[in-house]
Amino acid sequence: MDYKIRLQASIDCIRHCVRQGQALRGHDESECSKNRGNFIELLKFHARGRKDVERVVLRNAPKNLQMTSPDIQKDIVHAIATEVTKQIICDIGDDVFSILVDEARDTSIKEQMAIVLRYVNEEGYVMERFLGIAHVADTKALTLKMEIESMLVTNGLSLSKIRGQGYDGASNMSGEINGLKTLILAENSSAYYVHCFAHQLQLTLVAVARHHGDIGGFFKAVSDLINLVGGSCKRMDKIRECQAAKVVEALYHGELETGRELNQEVGLKRPCDTRWGSHFDTLLNLTRIYSSVIDCLDIIKWEGNSDAKADASCLLRLVQNFDFVFIMKMMIEVLAITSDLSSTLQRKDQDIVNAMHLVRGSKFRLQEMRDKGWDSLLDSVVSFCNKESLPIVNMDDVYFPLGRPRRNAQQITNLHHYKVELFYTAVDMQLQELNSRFDEINTDLLCCVACLNPDDLFVDFDKDKLVKLATFYPTEFSKDDILHLGLHQLDAYIYDMKTVQRFAGLKGIAELSREMVASKKHRVFPLVYRLLKLALLLPVATASVERAFSAMNYVKNTLRNRMSDDVMNDFLVGYIESDILDSLDDECILDTFQTMKTRRGSL
Repeated sequence: MDYKIRLQASIDCIRHCVRQGQALRGHDESECSKNRGNFIELLKFHARGRKDVERVVLRNAPKNLQMTSPDIQKDIVHAIATEVTKQIICDIGDDVFSILVDEARDTSIKEQMAIVLRYVNEEGYVMERFLGIAHVADTKALTLKMEIESMLVTNGLSLSKIRGQGYDGASNMSGEINGLKTLILAENSSAYYVHCFAHQLQLTLVAVARHHGDIGGFFKAVSDLINLVGGSCKRMDKIRECQAAKVVEALYHGELETGRELNQEVGLKRPCDTRWGSHFDTLLNLTRIYSSVIDCLDIIKWEGNSDAKADASCLLRLVQNFDFVFIMKMMIEVLAITSDLSSTLQRKDQDIVNAMHLVRGSKFRLQEMRDKGWDSLLDSVVSFCNKESLPIVNMDDVYFPLGRPRRNAQQITNLHHYKVELFYTAVDMQLQELNSRFDEINTDLLCCVACLNPDDLFVDFDKDKLVKLATFYPTEFSKDDILHLGLHQLDAYIYDMKTVQRFAGLKGIAELSREMVASKKHRVFPLVYRLLKLALLLPVATASVERAFSAMNYVKNTLRNRMSDDVMNDFLVGYIESDILDSLDDECILDTFQTMKTRRGSL
C-alpha cells in the first residue's frame, strides 16, 4: 500500500508536468538545493498537508524505492504516452484512416518527422490525433515511407488501411515518380493524395509577390522597415511611446472606443513566406501604428548613425509615397479574403467538400472585388492619406514612376497605372494562382465527393457520380455493393433525407455524418455512410502537424536540447493529446508502468 501511494504521487506530479509541457528535472536536485526541479518541488507541494502521502515519499521513502529517479520519471512518461496512444488506436479500431505527415528540424539540429492520423470516430466526428514523432536520417521519400510504416506497425496499424495522404508540395512528398505519395500509392491505390490547401493558399501570395515588380518591391520595403525599426529595443520602445500617446489623445477626443481587448499594444510582425497569414498581420499592424513608425523613422534620420540615417531617409521617401499606401491598402483587402480562408482551412474538423466550397467563395469575392471594389479602395486610400497628411495624386495627371527620369516615362495616366497596372493585375494574378494551384478541385474524385453535400436540401446530389465514387474504393465496395448502391440504397437514402425534418438545415458533410449516427441512419444506409466516411477522411490541411512542431519547439527548447528522441516523443504524445490524458484512469497508468519491466515494489 505504501508503494502504491508513493507511485501514485509520482504519477500525479509527472502527469501534471507532461500536460503543461514542463521540464521534470532541475539543474541541481540535491537535498541542499533551493530548487530541485519541477517534479521534486511539485511532489513536495503535493505531499504537504497530506499525511498519508508525506509519510511515504522523499525522505520518508526507502533509499532504494523512492520512485523519483530519472529512469523512473522516463518510465512513467512512457506509460502515459502508451495509454494515450492506446486510446487513439482503440478509437480507430479496425477502421480506415488518413495520414498527415511533415518534417522539421528541432533545436538539436535533427530532422524530425511527425505523423497525425485523421479518422471518423463512432459518433461520426472527424478526429485528427497525433501518433508520434521520429528522427529520420534524411528526407528521402523511401526513408520517410519506411519510418511511417514502422510507426504504424508498432501501433498495430497497417499501410493498407490508409485512405488519404496529406503533405505539402515538396518534391520528396508529392513527386509523381519517386515521391512519398507515389510509393504509398504503389502499395495502396486507395490512399489518395491531397496537397495541403493552406500551404497552396500561402504559395499564391508568394507567387504574386515574386512575379509583380511593384508588389515585390513593396514587401521588400516593408521587410527593410521592420529590420530598421524592429531590430532595436530603443526604437520599438519609441514606437510604443508614440502610439500610446496617440491612443490617449484619440480617446480624449472621442475618436476611439474603450472596452475589453480594445486599443491593445501591437508590434510589427516579420512577414515570412512559410508562415501562414504573416503578411496580412504585418500590414494590418502597420496601418494601425503608421504615424508612430513615421515619427520613429524621422528620429532615426536625425539621431541615428550614418548607415541608419541613410536607410531611414530612403524609407521615409518610400513609406510616405502614395504608391506605398495604395499597395498597402490594396493588399490588405486582397489578403483579408485569403486570410479568412486560411484560418478556416486549418480547423481540425474541416472536410474537403466545405474546403472546396470555401475556395470557390474566395474566388468569387476576389472577382467581385475586381469588378466593384475600385471606388471603395480608392476612397480608403484617399481617406488614409488625408488622415496622415500625405500627398494625394490626381488620377487624371500623367504618371511618373518614383526614381525614374521623367523624359523616359510612358505617357499613361495615374488612373491607368493604379487601376490597371496595379489593382486589376494584382487581383487577376491572385485569381490565376488560385485557379492553377487548386486544380485538383476539378478532379473526378472530388467532383464525385461534392455530391454528398447536404446544403440546400441536397441540391448537389447526383446518383451516378456517387456510384462512380464507390468505384474509387474497390476494397470497401464489392461489385454487389456497387450494384445495390445504385439500384436501391441511394434512392431510399435521398428520399429519406429530403423528407425527414432534422436533415433539412444541415451544412457540410461533417454535420451530416454526426446527424446520421445520432439518428441511427448510418445503420439503415451503411453503404452511403461508408462513402461519407471516406469523403471525410480526405485531408484538407496539415495544420495539425504544424501545431505538433510548435509543441516540439516548446517541449524541446534550448534548455532541454539533450532530450532523447524517445523521451521527446512520449512527452509530445501526452502534451498534444491533453484531453485524452485528462480522461485516463490512474489504474491503467499504474498497470502499464508495472508491466514494463520487473519492479522492486509490487502492487
